[in-house]
Amino acid sequence: MGATDLTSRMVELLGRLRREMNGAVADSMRVRGRPYGLNYGVSLPTIRAIARSCPPDHAFARYLFLQDVRELRLAALTLAEPRRVVAAEFDAWGAGIVNSEVAEEAAFALLSRTECVRELYAAWMAATDPLLRYAALLSAARSRSVPVREALAPLPALAADFPEDLLLADGVVALLASVGTDRPEGRDAVLRVVGTLPHTAAADHIREQMAWRLDG
Repeated sequence: MGATDLTSRMVELLGRLRREMNGAVADSMRVRGRPYGLNYGVSLPTIRAIARSCPPDHAFARYLFLQDVRELRLAALTLAEPRRVVAAEFDAWGAGIVNSEVAEEAAFALLSRTECVRELYAAWMAATDPLLRYAALLSAARSRSVPVREALAPLPALAADFPEDLLLADGVVALLASVGTDRPEGRDAVLRVVGTLPHTAAADHIREQMAWRLDG
């Protein structure tokens, strides 16, 4: 498909999305990271519903993800085909994760459903960008593809490297809760990790959250 066809399809999709625009939603949004170039305030469920009404199209999704328009970037994550996400695409998808909303939707709609979650987790947990680490944590939390030991190994250092980052701490909590409650061998491993966390604001937040999630 040529660039002209992609552009015309993008314009048509954007027209559908813009009809759902809501200034109040846009004004109330609070995200960690860079703001979007354009934001029409369409609710996330509506974006997903409109994207699902279109057939999956990985090339089109990659094209939309390049656009600095909130609704197009988020719709791309539903239109993309998880089976076609490979390690060679990690940089391209990562470049579009500019704030916490995109990180969360990428994990929910796309990355956790791929066959390469384990490889993505290893690559992005070693990245310097906290948003990529956040997306990796949420993706691993939603998928059982990362072995328990590999999932938990980076977490104590993460709490030390980003001592005040409560967004990353929430990502760690999501992963620990998933491992500790969904995997038979996970609870004891999670408790050991929590016991090794340093004394930082992020680590304290993790400990507080996990205390009630694992019933103490």
